[in-house]
Amino acid sequence: MAPTDSTDDTASTTTSPDWWKSAVVYQIYPRSFQDSNGDGIGDLPGIRRRLDHLERLGVDVIWLSPIYRSPQADNGYDISDYQDIDPVFGTLDDFDALLADLHARGMKLVMDLVVNHTSDEHPWFVESRSSVDNPKRDWYWWREPRADGSPPNNWESFFSGPVWQLDETTGEYYLHLFDRKQPDLNWENPDVRHAVYTMMRWWLDRGVDGFRMDVINLISKDPTLPDAAPLPGRALANGAPHYTSGPRMHEFLQEMHREVFAGRDGLITVGETPGVTIEEAIRFTDPGRHEVDMVFQFEHVGLDHGPVTKFRSRRLQPGELAANLTHWQDALAETGWNSLYLENHDQARSVTRFGDDRSDHGAHWRTSATALATMLHLQRGTPYVYQGQEIGMTNAPFATIDDYRDVESLNFYAEDLESGSSPAEALLGLSSMSRDNARTPVQWDGSAHAGFTTGTPWIAVNPNADRITVAAQVDDPHSVLAHYRALIALRHAHPVIADGSFERLDAGDDAIFAFERVLGDERMLVVTNLSSDERIPRFASSVFERWEDAEVLLTNLPGSEGAPDVAAPLAPWEAKVYSV
Repeated sequence: MAPTDSTDDTASTTTSPDWWKSAVVYQIYPRSFQDSNGDGIGDLPGIRRRLDHLERLGVDVIWLSPIYRSPQADNGYDISDYQDIDPVFGTLDDFDALLADLHARGMKLVMDLVVNHTSDEHPWFVESRSSVDNPKRDWYWWREPRADGSPPNNWESFFSGPVWQLDETTGEYYLHLFDRKQPDLNWENPDVRHAVYTMMRWWLDRGVDGFRMDVINLISKDPTLPDAAPLPGRALANGAPHYTSGPRMHEFLQEMHREVFAGRDGLITVGETPGVTIEEAIRFTDPGRHEVDMVFQFEHVGLDHGPVTKFRSRRLQPGELAANLTHWQDALAETGWNSLYLENHDQARSVTRFGDDRSDHGAHWRTSATALATMLHLQRGTPYVYQGQEIGMTNAPFATIDDYRDVESLNFYAEDLESGSSPAEALLGLSSMSRDNARTPVQWDGSAHAGFTTGTPWIAVNPNADRITVAAQVDDPHSVLAHYRALIALRHAHPVIADGSFERLDAGDDAIFAFERVLGDERMLVVTNLSSDERIPRFASSVFERWEDAEVLLTNLPGSEGAPDVAAPLAPWEAKVYSV
């Protein structure tokens, strides 16, 4: 059965309290989505030009990466004014027009909330750094140097180097878990918290439908900021135990819910929570605790990281990804809710990383992209589509360090060379895991720069835009894009996907990810071969008996519909969805 086209299936958001369980979220990284004025940078009017694509895809919610006023040290995650739009993206009037257009099409809009830190150019920090007795001094984390003048502790930044920057004016250090231009807010100060809540209410009053909260589990830190356990052979240490899900984390989120969200209907709150444990994820998302609706956890996208850095990655063994996803499905079965994702603006392209794109115009590229989508979208949780993922965009073939733009990648490259690696070794690490892989412009059509801009793009378009584009797939019933439309339509049409139980089935082969979804009398079976070799499922006899009269709802291999034999060999990256 070829994927069905959901052109007529409009977004199905409702105002029921948990409407987001049956919704699909689409993330837009505005800088790389669509440029409207030829400056090479995507913008809000550009997004409005592409709403037909999003509506036809069938998604319910649009999540915008930061569009606030910013010096762009970390591409907008360094905010200098929370209540204005950066001119590179447009104006507040442009934002209001986009919001109105989305609502008119039945879609909701979620803003990226970045309140663990601000830009060092935010007026709050400008005041804070002006003198040690400024009223906003303790809106941020300031500490005196150690006796020898060194930083107050030994923590390492997410972006390499120490987390402390010396301020020459006052002679004290300020804390920045990320870039030095991203000083951390001190959430211990109630004035900080209530300034943030006021800003959040302002956006909700404007019509925004919720927030994706960036690294929100880092806002509560051990106020003593102690040294971390040293890492062998390294001067800096991982301070995460002292700043991740700290002692007042849940208190702060519950206060935020009372001050911002209580009494407002139809919203969605998503907490990005690096390093979160399953136990913490349940606490964050237990509806009775009134914190957030769902978490973004990182365990599955850390499986291929090296022991010291993600830039020394490895290829996963068959079954590793499925086993981890199953672990989270089982753990949150009774309480809690998870975000289902493989890609976002911080992750490399999934078809390169977890699939097989060695022939990006061949069978494994398309089938691996659609197999990964199938196994992800039909689990329990809210699925996320990152721009370009719906057409199978791949990692980019960056050749030199000059091709990169991301601060994390540039910092790693410099540090890796300093530690003794060759340029070739450092570039090899970046090629597989750099965030810039996700940030190349969306490939719309076969025109110059893939239809993204009439100017010079801020980062180069992937050369495979001569083959992989929206235009090339939009009317192809067997394309990656058509398969995504079909998956989204299935979620809207079948309550078992959002609300049913999940049970992993033993298929006798680690490379086969098979699971059942059950809700009352409705049952669904998902079988995917997550490898580039043919595999034969060997289920227990009871599985064959339960599914002998099944109907094939969806497959990613044209011509494989046939009789719904769940024992049939699976071609490389074949995916089948059955229903009874």
